[in-house]
Amino acid sequence: MSIVPRTLTRTGALALAAGALIACKDGYAEERPARARPAPGPLAPAATDALCATRGKLDGDRGRVHITEPVVRMVAPSSHADAAALRFTYQGPTKDSVALGSGQIRRQLGLKLRAEDGCNLVYVMWRIEPGPGIEVSVKRNRGKRSADDCGTSGYTKVKAARSVAVPAPAPGDAHTLEAHITGDQLVATVDGEVVWEGALPASARSLAGPAGLRTDNVVADVELLTADGPRRKRSSIPGCK
Repeated sequence: MSIVPRTLTRTGALALAAGALIACKDGYAEERPARARPAPGPLAPAATDALCATRGKLDGDRGRVHITEPVVRMVAPSSHADAAALRFTYQGPTKDSVALGSGQIRRQLGLKLRAEDGCNLVYVMWRIEPGPGIEVSVKRNRGKRSADDCGTSGYTKVKAARSVAVPAPAPGDAHTLEAHITGDQLVATVDGEVVWEGALPASARSLAGPAGLRTDNVVADVELLTADGPRRKRSSIPGCK
């Protein structure tokens, strides 16, 4: 709870006023209050035909997808922006590895929330190598939509208010990674236990897009669970096949 003093010096008042100003970038307000969004309903497995692969391919049936390619990105176009879960069985690294745009090789899998496109979204990732753990980041590149447009630009790693160490899954392990956003607050759980919670930056407030999943250099059987959201045309999502 914040406590506001009854009196302020002129300097203090000016400082508070400056802090309260809306910061703008590219003509957009960055510090608007978090807008109220409809709360997501219960999560349920997304059918395979409700998914769209923006990178990689769909190889599965009845919502269960077998991932063997080094780079896979998928969304459920008509899902709620602020909640999703990834139920998976990790099978190990892919035969070949593909480096990120930064040149680093990572093995990870996780969730995409508010995924407008490949340049503007929230990531909740379970990193396996190097340095296992849960990481949350916001990628924001106004006016850019595809990976060719933005590359690795626009990432903000979000610092947790509270987190616990999460080890890397071993081959054959089955887990569920789940994440929910309420206002600016994001909470992530693994197998029902809270492992990360914190506040997203203001740049995430205006993001509006579906939920999805991302994998890098892992073999896994995965199932994306989502809540119903606004109906979106697949063609409205860049790269949707």
